[in-house]
Amino acid sequence: MSRSLLEAIATLTGTTIGAGILALPYVVQKAGFLTGLLDFFIIGLSILFINLAMGEVALRTKENHQLTGYANKYLGKKGKLIALLVMIFGIYGALTAYIIGEGKALAALFGGNELLYSFLFFLIASSIVFIGIRIVKKFELVLASVSVLLIMLIIAMSIGKVNLDNLEQFDIKNLLIPYGVIFFAFLAIPAIPEMKEELSRNKKDLKKAIIIGTSIPFIAYILFTFAIIGAAGLNTSEIATLNLEKAINNKVAVFFGFLLPIFSMSTAFLSLALALKEMYMYDLRLNKNVALILTVLVPLIVVLLGVTDFIKILSVVGALVAGVDGFLVIAIWRKAKKHGNRKPEYSVNLNKVLMLLIILVFILAIAKVMLNF
Repeated sequence: MSRSLLEAIATLTGTTIGAGILALPYVVQKAGFLTGLLDFFIIGLSILFINLAMGEVALRTKENHQLTGYANKYLGKKGKLIALLVMIFGIYGALTAYIIGEGKALAALFGGNELLYSFLFFLIASSIVFIGIRIVKKFELVLASVSVLLIMLIIAMSIGKVNLDNLEQFDIKNLLIPYGVIFFAFLAIPAIPEMKEELSRNKKDLKKAIIIGTSIPFIAYILFTFAIIGAAGLNTSEIATLNLEKAINNKVAVFFGFLLPIFSMSTAFLSLALALKEMYMYDLRLNKNVALILTVLVPLIVVLLGVTDFIKILSVVGALVAGVDGFLVIAIWRKAKKHGNRKPEYSVNLNKVLMLLIILVFILAIAKVMLNF
């Protein structure tokens, strides 16, 4: 496996595994583990299709864009405006959640003020984003690898404490409870154009990178949620790994539980911040410094204004962005098949029944947001 393929897989895995994984056990436990498991399969397969469709769009287009650029090319100015607003809202929501989450994780590990740690994380991460894509890729590969390793270690150390009674709940009426957070945990569309750049000499590997990069979080999420809910049951906390001490009598696992949110959210923050900065630079043609300031300052201001509801941010952002982006990608993908300006290395094809089912999944996501309000 080539280094560029590994880096592309790390980009998608790293962008995907962020704050979402830390909230999954909490929201799935509220719905019932078996209910959440059904959500995982429904949403995971839908996201795999959307990622592959986005990859095909990127390959059918000679120019490099983010979602807004592709929307402009294939759907016109109205499509671009919708994509722009949703992308900005989604990434800002994610960056805000990561800043809040990092503050909580660092304060839990070292003690002290959450807001101070959030600001410290913001300064370090923003500096790395300012330097650009090369240094971000170096950090990303390491951080993504460490995150996956920590998840595996926490699962391994928790599995012996699993009580199957905590995992038997199923209620179809609760299907939408974890919907937004699970969608948030899988969202990584901005990473797909980055992967095309990383595989510029081996574009044929993009399909493989997307399938592997989507499958790793899918498997990790299910195993992680199984282990945490199985061990903690009703004591599962909002940031699941910060409450392991009560469920697992293992100091090493507890320490790893503190480290996981620090590494996973750092990886995702860098990937998404870079994607937003590039969108401002490439698609809106803003100066590099202006693009950086717009990227990092908004989520910091939101945090400083006192927004701290970690779960609600993830749920609303995940459901709304997934719902709208799902429709956008499908529309862009259909147009790109007819009007793309290069031959793609792969093509995705679905029958009408499967397409309608996937569309229904994204309709439910938008419905979830409306139900919240």
